[in-house]
Amino acid sequence: MKLSVSKEKLLEGLQTVQNVVSTRTTLPILSNVLLEAADGQLSLTTTDLDVGMRGAIEAMVEKPGAATLPARRLFTIIRELPSAEISLEVDSKSVATIRCGPSYFKILGLPQEEFPPLPKFEGAKTFTLRQKDLKDGLKKTAYAISTDETRYVLNGILFSFKDNKLTLVATDGRRLALVDIELEFPRSHEVDLILPTKAVTELSRLVSEEGDIKMSVSDNQVAFEVDGTLLVSKLIEGNYPNYRQVIPPEAKERITLERESFLSTVHRVSLLSSEKSNSVKLVFSKNNIDIIATTPEVGEARESLPVSYKGREFSVAFNPEFLMAPLRALPNDEVFLDLIDEMSPGVIKVQSPFLYVLMPMRIS
Repeated sequence: MKLSVSKEKLLEGLQTVQNVVSTRTTLPILSNVLLEAADGQLSLTTTDLDVGMRGAIEAMVEKPGAATLPARRLFTIIRELPSAEISLEVDSKSVATIRCGPSYFKILGLPQEEFPPLPKFEGAKTFTLRQKDLKDGLKKTAYAISTDETRYVLNGILFSFKDNKLTLVATDGRRLALVDIELEFPRSHEVDLILPTKAVTELSRLVSEEGDIKMSVSDNQVAFEVDGTLLVSKLIEGNYPNYRQVIPPEAKERITLERESFLSTVHRVSLLSSEKSNSVKLVFSKNNIDIIATTPEVGEARESLPVSYKGREFSVAFNPEFLMAPLRALPNDEVFLDLIDEMSPGVIKVQSPFLYVLMPMRIS
């Protein structure tokens, strides 16, 4: 294999695929990137057996061929090279020679035959989504994914294709984020699948504001294709809990909040909430909210926020980090906080099809 390629293009190609490479792998081949050169293109593939990624860049291919080289090391070398044409040659023993200006590197690779192939998606259900919708939906839900390894089905986002809409749901049992995306597809394509966290992270990096993304779903795998880049992932097996039953019925009180000022107030007050008590209390009175954090061994923080509120006086406590997470992810100027009482979950809503359910904390 012999080719020349610009530093910028190769760096960009490696940057797209290298995050998939596992740092803790027992199989040396999984630390490598598969390079395949042919027809004026260099294709780059990485996998950790759960998630795989393939991208392609333009290259001047003198001699077609394929080889695998250590992904992270190759990325580091290319990044440090002077900006110029890079010449890459790999011999039959998988030894790569990299030349760029006065620089010369020799790296040892592994034969391409050892590299596990990415799955094929023949006869899969396919969907076409607007990238902007998916990017927005992932941003508004991904922060609520559970990190608890014992509740494996919650370690990802539920993609539920039903009734001509895609519903994205993430929950860790103490909060739940949900977004609906309007989408047309045949009834035979209705399906629920759970996309694992690592794939969610890579997909979030991949999607942009423009154009469409193609999604293919087979029994236990999913593929996303966009602008010549392919992301494939195994799905989490198991049944996602019935998320509809944790969404509270009609609220008794709705408070309209200016998102940014509410977020910055909660952030300031939470500076005095401790890891042990980790809560902020919202005290509602006529046209006002007092936001309070009290930690016996540290002190107290309190701030008032004028709001339009005519309801009864009451208070409710939430985990401040959980309260701030959706406020950071939403672009809206105004959010609605729907409440029933001190012990029922609170719901944050906006004008678009989004909701966020948050369990209250006990106030001692």
